[in-house]
Amino acid sequence: MTSLPQRWARAERLDAARTVDALHARTGVRLTLDGPCPGGQVGAAYVRWPDHHRSVLKWRPHSRVADMEAGPLAVTEVLRLGGYPAPATELTAQVGHAVVLVQELLPGTKIERLDHRGLDQALALNRSQADRLADHPDIPAVKLFLREDGPGYCLHEPLRRHDRRSAALEHWIADVGAEYPAHLAGQDAVHMDFHPGNILATGGSVTGVVDWDGAARGDRRFDLITLRFGIHAMNTDPSVTQRLDAVLDSLPEDVLRPIWAHMSLRMVDWAIRHFTPADVEQWLDLAGQRVK
Repeated sequence: MTSLPQRWARAERLDAARTVDALHARTGVRLTLDGPCPGGQVGAAYVRWPDHHRSVLKWRPHSRVADMEAGPLAVTEVLRLGGYPAPATELTAQVGHAVVLVQELLPGTKIERLDHRGLDQALALNRSQADRLADHPDIPAVKLFLREDGPGYCLHEPLRRHDRRSAALEHWIADVGAEYPAHLAGQDAVHMDFHPGNILATGGSVTGVVDWDGAARGDRRFDLITLRFGIHAMNTDPSVTQRLDAVLDSLPEDVLRPIWAHMSLRMVDWAIRHFTPADVEQWLDLAGQRVK
């Protein structure tokens, strides 16, 4: 599953060397480039500080520092203060149209295959996100984009034009959008891209959750539905998928339905524009499991 920062990065790749130089010119801090992050994350690279500790350099194009600080960075700071394993942000700067972040390098490697132990830990982390933003009503709420296009993702027209099946899905998504508010209610911390590739672990124990660039306020159960989409294209034990499906089955309709519509739009649109027809069919198959 592709994260939102990665999606932007495919259109505008990070030139890490130039970004390090620009960051030095902007802040006076000289970092040393230490190679790209693994896993195809062309929007992230490893860097070293003058004291030699390693961090992660991230580049988010077409963004403003003020928006990042009021939204995603505020969410992670609240969570970190409560012991949640999210990375600290060590440096933030506006470089042209982009926000450059230098964040703590957490231990562990991304989860390649979610097992029952990993699911247990993911569910526990998700529960710990409940009500964490109750004292932070100014943090922007999750926007679902069921009635209008998102900023470079969640586009409706590709579904309308691709084929009859995708057009029927878009019609259902629009109908769901007409029934529910444009923003997700709630005061939980929401990661927005909570899938195994953003969960780090060592020896089966989760050590961190990364890539909070889209984090917002809303209903934490959004992340469980994202996780379900995230494991769809992975080699996941069917019993793990069944367990997560059972969790989703227990969600209220007014929670599950609009979020499922959002994720269906998000993944099918992106597959139509960037992947193969077989990929599109794969996401349509998953989306259709809960269209009603």
